[in-house]
Amino acid sequence: MSRALPKYNKRRVAVIGGAAALALTGAVVVNSALAGETSKSSGTNARTLASPGTISCPDVASRLPAVPASAKAEVDRNLALLNTQIAEANKRLVDTVGQGGPNFVQNAILGPLKDKRVATVNRIATAIGRTAAKPQGLDALAPCALNAGGADAGGAAAPSATATQGAGNNGNGNAGNNGNAGGNGNTGNAGVGTISCPDVASRLPAVPASAKAEVDRNLALLNTQIAEANKRLVDTVGQGGPNFVQNAILGPLKDKRVATVNRIATAIGRTAAKPQGLDALAACTLNK
Repeated sequence: MSRALPKYNKRRVAVIGGAAALALTGAVVVNSALAGETSKSSGTNARTLASPGTISCPDVASRLPAVPASAKAEVDRNLALLNTQIAEANKRLVDTVGQGGPNFVQNAILGPLKDKRVATVNRIATAIGRTAAKPQGLDALAPCALNAGGADAGGAAAPSATATQGAGNNGNGNAGNNGNAGGNGNTGNAGVGTISCPDVASRLPAVPASAKAEVDRNLALLNTQIAEANKRLVDTVGQGGPNFVQNAILGPLKDKRVATVNRIATAIGRTAAKPQGLDALAACTLNK
């Protein structure tokens, strides 16, 4: 048999029930809000990650002449390296979404990729040229383009293929390749400073007369590259994020120096012992 609750008990039950309902409603509202935030964030991430697009580069293998058997292993190794470089650049394109300014993709990804490809196709041409006619003009295949799926990581329109083809030397290198440049410039380039690079001329062996003109030309180019990097350091004061100097100046400078010292070593090596280890002189530092 049921007993009627006293009036005060009914009131107490009603209050407790109302509080429980209110708490439950609040939990539902909070959970709904959180769910909404997650959904919105996921949608943003999906859109952002879809926007970088992909990097497209001219095919080198199809533009080569017949490769001598003695050069095949070296040529194949460098053709594989070209593919690796593109894959790394595409990964960096995704990993750096949202970083840098409107020219970040050009300066930090496409530029250094071109420099690496120049060095690689030069090695291919040199390998073939040891026992056959050296292919000319492979450097023209070095620039790559961004096939954009939307705005670039900095928020501006992605550079067109035409802009990409002409802007190769604006690059910035892959941060992972920047050796002893380390954390220099990580506070941005507000303090400017100057760029210091190891001296190459003093580390060379005796230069054969037949190689002297080419070696001198490339030693002069090393100085030009440093001067251009120092000018860029001044011209870009206040641009980019905390790693701008490393990514947009020191990195690509190292890549250019690698290609240049390799040309020096190759020139000497045609008629004398080829100097080894010059790549170790490629990395430069920022003196604030």
